[in-house]
Amino acid sequence: MKEEIGISTADLCDQHADKVRVVEPIFKSFGGNKAFSGEIVTVKCFEDNSCVRKVLAENGDERVLVVDGGGSMRRACLGDMLCEMAVKNCWSGVLVYGCVRDVDAMAHINLGVQAIGIHPMKTEKRGVGEIDVPVTFGGATFFPGETFYADSNGVLVTSLPLSSDQK
Repeated sequence: MKEEIGISTADLCDQHADKVRVVEPIFKSFGGNKAFSGEIVTVKCFEDNSCVRKVLAENGDERVLVVDGGGSMRRACLGDMLCEMAVKNCWSGVLVYGCVRDVDAMAHINLGVQAIGIHPMKTEKRGVGEIDVPVTFGGATFFPGETFYADSNGVLVTSLPLSSDQK
């Protein structure tokens, strides 16, 4: 799995302020990779991670899964087993607007993971949710197919891939 050490979100903001949407600083990093990027795939779900599992079981091709868990602080949408599946299937990372669990194990998995909190309770499995729909949280809208960047400085989304040397 790649880690975008050479590209920082701060540099991208400096060089492409008019092309990036900066997500509010509500996320904490839990994965083994602090920096990650890729094409966005979305899941919208609430206290049911069935669609998260379904998407992470597919070939990730270095993409990033953005999960709108409704900001729930009552259940975890992602744990170490799904993170291991994501690595096996070549995902770059996962952003969760909700909670994660198994964070001690997750910290050693070669995957970017950011979320707003931690909760030990797993979700229900009802098969409810939507895949590849625009989702909005943290002051930004995430569109499937757009580009995602995250590191210790923050989270960005853009309509086109950027590099820190483009003007």
